Amino acid sequence: MNRHAPDTHTLTAAYALNALEPGERQDFTAHLQTCEACRQETAEFQATAARLAAAVSQPPPPAVRTRVMISIDGVRQLPPHTPPTAAVPARSRMLRRRAVPLALAAAVAAAALGGIALWQMQHGQDLQQQARQARQQLDAVSTVLAAPDARTVHGRATNGALTTVVASPRQNKAVFTAGNLPAPGPGRTYQLWLDHDGTMRPAGFINHDGTVVLTGNPADAGAVGLTLEPTGGSPQPTTTPLLLMPLPA
Repeated sequence: MNRHAPDTHTLTAAYALNALEPGERQDFTAHLQTCEACRQETAEFQATAARLAAAVSQPPPPAVRTRVMISIDGVRQLPPHTPPTAAVPARSRMLRRRAVPLALAAAVAAAALGGIALWQMQHGQDLQQQARQARQQLDAVSTVLAAPDARTVHGRATNGALTTVVASPRQNKAVFTAGNLPAPGPGRTYQLWLDHDGTMRPAGFINHDGTVVLTGNPADAGAVGLTLEPTGGSPQPTTTPLLLMPLPA
């Protein structure tokens, strides 16, 4: 288990979203050269943001480009915004850093909600339901990531997948993120588990790189497991766990 000290290690999400100030970004880029845990977490945040945004994106209608090109000559160009040179107060930096995980969810939500609006116009009731589910998933993830008591642990599955669990005892929820996860294969699925004193209880599914909220009650669980199961899942693991990672304390 890797327990990160506050400050530098909390900037992975902001770095993944290009939300750091130039000086902080330069310092954190240098930090990534020596911190494998932060490199892994940054890559996972970038992959998650891209996947969630792409899931609800739609190509713009062809006529949009024509309208933009016709109108662009009549748009007045604004002068560049020059930020103040005064240093950001330490309290402001602290509040922003505490809100970094929420910034990830908010950025992904912005992309998702833009796609949702287009979905609703083009595809009707079925995709409206999918859009609501996407919103709920983003809300659930952001609730855990932004929790003041959120704790993180990293792991590696035997199939090479890089994993991260963020847990919030106060929210009684945990989020599981996977990167470099091989395709499960036909008729198979990756199933997540919560280990309650040796009893494995189903905690959801993940079939590709991304982030999911674990189902079930993580409060009295000691570890998160990952197995390869038949499509639809199993009531108990039928294969040797690819991963059994202690929940962050």
